[in-house]
Amino acid sequence: MAIFSFGRYRVFQPNILRQAVLLSLYGSAALAGLSPAAFAQSATAAAKDEIQTVSVVGSRRASNTSATETVVPVDFIPMTKVAEQGGQFDLAQTLTYISPSFNSTRQTGADGADLIDSAALRGLGSDQTLVLMNGKRRHTTALVNIFGARNRGNTGTDMNAIPLLAIKNVQVLRDGAAAQYGSDAIAGVINIELKKSLGCEAVAGAGKYGAGDGVNYLGSAYCGFQLGDKGAIGITGEALNRGRSNRADADSPRIIGDSLVRNRTLYVNGDVPVTLDGKLYFTAGVQERYGSSAAFGRGGIGSGDIPSKNSAAMYPNGFAPFINADVNDRYATVGYRTRAGDWHADFSQTYGVNKMRYNISRTLNASIANRDLQAGGAGISPNRFDAGGFEFAQATTNADFSKFYSAILGGLNVALGAEYRKENYRIFAGEPGSYSDVDGLGFGGNAGSQGFPGFQPSDATDKDRHSSAAYLDLEADVTERTKLQTALRYEKFSDFGATVTGKLASSYRVADAVLLRASASTGFRAPSLQQVYFSSTFTDFVGGVAKDVVFAPNGGAVTAAAGIPKLKEETSKSFTLGATWTPTASTSVTADLYRIDIDERIVLSGRFDSSNYPKLGGILLNLGVASAQFFVNSIDTRTQGLDLTVANKRDFLHGKLSTFLAMNFSSTDVTRVMAPASLKGFENVLLSERERLFIEQGGPRRKATLDFDYTVGKVGTDFKIIHFGPQTLGTFSGPPAPRMEYASKTSADVAFTYAFTPKTKFTVGAANIFNAKPSAQDPNETDNGFKYESVQFGLNGTSYFARLWHKF
Repeated sequence: MAIFSFGRYRVFQPNILRQAVLLSLYGSAALAGLSPAAFAQSATAAAKDEIQTVSVVGSRRASNTSATETVVPVDFIPMTKVAEQGGQFDLAQTLTYISPSFNSTRQTGADGADLIDSAALRGLGSDQTLVLMNGKRRHTTALVNIFGARNRGNTGTDMNAIPLLAIKNVQVLRDGAAAQYGSDAIAGVINIELKKSLGCEAVAGAGKYGAGDGVNYLGSAYCGFQLGDKGAIGITGEALNRGRSNRADADSPRIIGDSLVRNRTLYVNGDVPVTLDGKLYFTAGVQERYGSSAAFGRGGIGSGDIPSKNSAAMYPNGFAPFINADVNDRYATVGYRTRAGDWHADFSQTYGVNKMRYNISRTLNASIANRDLQAGGAGISPNRFDAGGFEFAQATTNADFSKFYSAILGGLNVALGAEYRKENYRIFAGEPGSYSDVDGLGFGGNAGSQGFPGFQPSDATDKDRHSSAAYLDLEADVTERTKLQTALRYEKFSDFGATVTGKLASSYRVADAVLLRASASTGFRAPSLQQVYFSSTFTDFVGGVAKDVVFAPNGGAVTAAAGIPKLKEETSKSFTLGATWTPTASTSVTADLYRIDIDERIVLSGRFDSSNYPKLGGILLNLGVASAQFFVNSIDTRTQGLDLTVANKRDFLHGKLSTFLAMNFSSTDVTRVMAPASLKGFENVLLSERERLFIEQGGPRRKATLDFDYTVGKVGTDFKIIHFGPQTLGTFSGPPAPRMEYASKTSADVAFTYAFTPKTKFTVGAANIFNAKPSAQDPNETDNGFKYESVQFGLNGTSYFARLWHKF
């Protein structure tokens, strides 16, 4: 029996091993030890729990067909083994070491981006990937990545707000899907399906780096209960503590490495029949996160940072301020699935909110300390400030309908629906001490809290917008061997207008073991409210006169004076061409070529002032602004690549060996820079070489994972090799300073699992066992001011972990 979900059905029948294996190999195979056997095991377990279906993102087909029949590439990643035995404790890092097309690198020295890991597909920005939960749109974070971060100028979804033990599977649709799911789905779609299976399990884990720091502790528990005769609810609670790591030189006041993070998370997911044909379903989650990252160090006595950035009375040996944040994430969906005649219907309401509030500690306002010194005091300032913060909220209403016509062609599925979405973005000002200058303008100590100046009252904002959409999705069996899918979507936004997108995809089974597939689609991404209205101000001095340095919101006085047009949507054209080959039930090869052209992509500009653009600089000075940056639709890009997977499961000696190879080759190039009329001739300021390289090579241009998973008796071993391709990044100085070249690097992980019983397993292992690190660079030119950057797989080196899993 098919079960409706977000306008599509969960359609997998776990009745035979071959079908389970084909499903596992359809996308990026059995990733991270998720072998065909693991998929079959997952299917068997699902059958025992009476959850006999698997959701397939990218298809609204209302019939019993496996995911191998869909016409676009989908990675299907069961999370059972990862949650039981994995060496990574959060979702972003877990997917980084599973899916080659997925990239997330922990940042250091990047302010708020140190606390929320950005995640992206196929080398594009984090806000060009749509994330769903149980098929429903999930909200993005309030954070805009600005300082020191890859994904600069992007928002994204916080993958680490979801506990691993709550997740049944993750599906990665590697194809443009804006015509199916709306804004943000340019690079693809990630759907996170939560569990509601019966029974209880718990995990306890610990880990640390070989250097002895960065200690992690994990405690997580899940319980699934029956509701009534046919309903179920799954409840997951998790506590995760991640300690700081530090790779800075011993005599440096800096801290370079992982930020401190403490997560407390609770999720519930379930459904219950309320009528013969109707079922009420619900999902709710809450996470409270405390994070603390270290800013650049300030020098002590004799460094020149006193009195401008430090006070001899407070930090005589220098200090590194702590940028602390309380991050609150809430998510809830309630819906009702029923039948309306011959049609299946799904009505749902989803709400999500992400709030981030900064509290800066081990800091000072140097102007306050200097005024105290002038008044005869020791030169003391408060060492902690509320610096304000921001919040993003999103409410989405969906109505989806689907009907399957078996008598048309070989079968035709018709799906249609409507969506209404409302969003709100707010910025909160900090306390006056976090941004004020009290010892005299242009004199003595700098204004605001060191490390992170607070948001000023002029930055505060509270803005809304809404959008409405309608779609039509058709999927047909044209013949026994040919499938055709088409989708059309109309979407209208209150702040920039309407857009229409479309998609056409088809597959043809050349032989029983060979499937050819192709797709072409148009897409779009609406500018996020965060990009439209983000505002941050701090004070600089020009000729002894205080002037503001601003990240100027779109449509404000500064951008209007600069002639910056209103932000509009990015548009895209996406093409894929691929094939799958399944010569046996336990072997599969897939290959998919893709190309994504994005026009009028939104980027954060360089800083404009009188030194690089005298005309605009003069206008800004008249407004009391020394320099300004802003978001603008200003570039076209082209992304091309290849996804390749090979997987095999076989008997070996007296055990089972699962092997897979998964690779992604990707290249993004800026093909055009378009300056507004007011900035013509200054394209090199609008997009410097450094910023261009962040867009083109923010992630490695190739990535590959080779995994060997062997189980014999009660002992399991997993050996994984992860290859990260080279990257080239720009320098602060820019040309003629040479670019920073990062050579390709290869990391290896190993883990051993002992099953005391089928319900109790203990795993120990190590990641990056050869202690590989990125190529060293000139610290004066790197983004974080250290010889090692947060590129490829990070800079921390070898780590060790242990994990105990028990099912009750």
